[in-house]
Amino acid sequence: MKKYWLAAAGVVAAVAIAAPSAVGAPTETATASTASTASTASTASTGSLATGTAARTEPAKVTPAKAAAPAPKPVRTVRPGRRVDAGGGFTVWLTRDGKHWTGPDGYENFRSVVDGNIDRSEPGVSHQSEGDATGVFHSGLYYGTREAGRVELSDDEGHKTVATLIALPGRPDWGVWYAHTVPVDGNGGSSLGVTLYDRAGKLLAELPGFEFPAGRG
Repeated sequence: MKKYWLAAAGVVAAVAIAAPSAVGAPTETATASTASTASTASTASTGSLATGTAARTEPAKVTPAKAAAPAPKPVRTVRPGRRVDAGGGFTVWLTRDGKHWTGPDGYENFRSVVDGNIDRSEPGVSHQSEGDATGVFHSGLYYGTREAGRVELSDDEGHKTVATLIALPGRPDWGVWYAHTVPVDGNGGSSLGVTLYDRAGKLLAELPGFEFPAGRG
């Protein structure tokens, strides 16, 4: 009997000795796994911060925006003889035979569309201007088209001014344009070019600016 109990005790002791090792093994493995995960997270975090720092130190590339083209103004329809305030003390009106306007001096001016001085069989523009040190008033006819969409004034440096367009009811093949610009050196503003476009932006006619010979003005 003593031998039997000693053998049984030996088995229990062997199980007791092996148990801590079995229990301890997963604990050590979990600890190693946790340490490895923490190390990976730390490395990833450090790499992310390094990358973020590098990205912040690089200067941003900015592409300059292109200047937008001047927006066209819709053609305004006016009744024959209807006075239009063109600003700066100028008044413009249309009759069946042409363009009329007055300035601050009160004198009436007229430009005919029926006297044969313009060819309405093809697109064209005319230009009259007057002003002083405070600014210049420009106006003229556009003709030879029922599709007029925009008239622009431009100087040698490429600065553009979009004119206001008015026409009689029924959109005849002519109308009047007018605009104001800053003072222009000499020639009363005639050095500015005038360009006529249709409603789709297609060039229809150009009137280049010109300079008077020396000694004339």
